[in-house]
Amino acid sequence: FEQLRVMRSGIYDMVTLRLGQVSRDEPTILGLDLVGMNTDFKTARANIAAFQPVLDRQLQAQHNLVLLGVWPFGPQIIFCKPPIPGGLADLKGKKIRVIDGVMARFMEKIGATPVTMAFSEVSQGLRLGTLDCAVTGPSSANSAGWMDSATHVYPLGLQIAVQGYAITTAAWKKLSPEVQARFKAEVDTLVNDIWTSSEALWADGVRCSTGQTPCTEHKPFKATLVEPTAKDLELVQAAVRDISLPAWAEGCDKVNPGCSDAWRKSVGPLLGIR
Repeated sequence: FEQLRVMRSGIYDMVTLRLGQVSRDEPTILGLDLVGMNTDFKTARANIAAFQPVLDRQLQAQHNLVLLGVWPFGPQIIFCKPPIPGGLADLKGKKIRVIDGVMARFMEKIGATPVTMAFSEVSQGLRLGTLDCAVTGPSSANSAGWMDSATHVYPLGLQIAVQGYAITTAAWKKLSPEVQARFKAEVDTLVNDIWTSSEALWADGVRCSTGQTPCTEHKPFKATLVEPTAKDLELVQAAVRDISLPAWAEGCDKVNPGCSDAWRKSVGPLLGIR
């Protein structure tokens, strides 16, 4: 949560930014991954590539950081203990652990009760019934013991959980143009590899958690996989325009005037939003 402040102090030259966690100090970051914006890897990659230059300019101007690359953990999906054969409609009245305040607004809209809970406490919450459902990536859910209690997996991505590599402008400027170019090319290669690996790990996590094969990287379980409906996909995608963009724009524009306009010009055309 303190990474941007630590980087400004000059203690480190380079860092892997947990972008969602540090967004309180720079809300422009959340424009990479609004709820409903990145429902799958292909869509996310295009949207993130469009907004990354906007965020890079803001980080350089306000935090003396150069954003070298952005990569995801993968679509954040829903894990439930009670049956949810109807998808989002069955979440009405259920207690759901959410990732952030914007996701909480989305859950409220569909009639669910959002709950804030530390990741490490979710497994126990599902087991004891203080939670009905929770949102994370399938690899994380599998490795953290959620599948000991969760019986249903709904693989409709709400966000994609972005991370990034950043270097201080002071350290960057010490490098010659030739070294900068080579360094950036190597980071680009690394980021591409992570996107590929993340997608493979995500798919394996879903398969393992729902009794499918091949299952090579996670513990096998036999939860029910509930296929997302077209109606639910439309609802989640509409959440960008109706919920997450307005909620984010209000706060971001106060800190970074023109923030939401830059988003609409860069990402908006990809999502049909003006």
